[in-house]
Amino acid sequence: MSEATGETATNEATWIELVDPDEAALRRALPPGVHPSVVERLTELRDHNARPRLETQGDYVFGLLLVPVMRGGDAEITFHQIGLVLTAERLVTAEHSPDDDEAPLCSTVRTAALRAHDAPSLALHRLMDEIAERFLTFVDGVDEQIDELEDNVVEWPAQRLRAEISRLRHDILHVRRMLTPTRDAARAVLDDRVEVVGVELFPRDIEVHFADTYDKLLRATDGLDLSRDLLAGVRDYHQAQVATDQNEVMKRLTVVASLLLLPTFIVGLYGQNLRGAPEFGWAHGYAWSWLVIVVTTALQLYFFRRKRWI
Repeated sequence: MSEATGETATNEATWIELVDPDEAALRRALPPGVHPSVVERLTELRDHNARPRLETQGDYVFGLLLVPVMRGGDAEITFHQIGLVLTAERLVTAEHSPDDDEAPLCSTVRTAALRAHDAPSLALHRLMDEIAERFLTFVDGVDEQIDELEDNVVEWPAQRLRAEISRLRHDILHVRRMLTPTRDAARAVLDDRVEVVGVELFPRDIEVHFADTYDKLLRATDGLDLSRDLLAGVRDYHQAQVATDQNEVMKRLTVVASLLLLPTFIVGLYGQNLRGAPEFGWAHGYAWSWLVIVVTTALQLYFFRRKRWI
């Protein structure tokens, strides 16, 4: 299924939006001379190894943008891919339909761009700015989940806590791998490394807008770094708590072994059955040995409690 919408008059900015496009729909929407590899790439938008990019190819710019998507608090992070071709006259975007009932991302941004009569390059800025906002929203969501971990680090079972820490760490690393090239793509516009022959796609006023988007992506990068540090702090606190619990167990076992040490010594001493021992022939020797065991054990308990070892 494919749809091409939004061709405006020739004196207005044009944004053609394609959803689940086939090759025929792409060739109708794309400007002449687009390389066949670009057409093939725009029809395959579920490549898990894809990386964001903006690159000049002759008289047009080819781009691939990835939007972070979280399906619920405990779901694994996924990325919605958007392919695009930009010329001075037209912006063509292609994306696959969302897995839920939400509208495609480009639809919302495109409506605002056409209402404002944006040039194609400014419409691209709107799209990238919305993606930057999605990255910032993801960072805020991660921070909320880390706060929840900090609040429940003592109450939650260790297995659940370790699973949550591992999932969040994986999500942060995955998003950072996509955020960095997205930031580099915005930077490439500012450095005039994304331009076509004979046409200034990104004049100074539009580059200023891209600078704002670049700043948002920088804030998202710094936010991810802070989130990673906070998550490491939760992990270290959990590990310290586990070590403390193990020390408490070892301390109690040591106290038990110490309490049994003197009684074992007394029993061993009187179990030698050697003639000449003072209590060997004593009728109350058994009671005496028990008295010594009880008294020494009580003295040890008193000593350990006074030292706050138990």
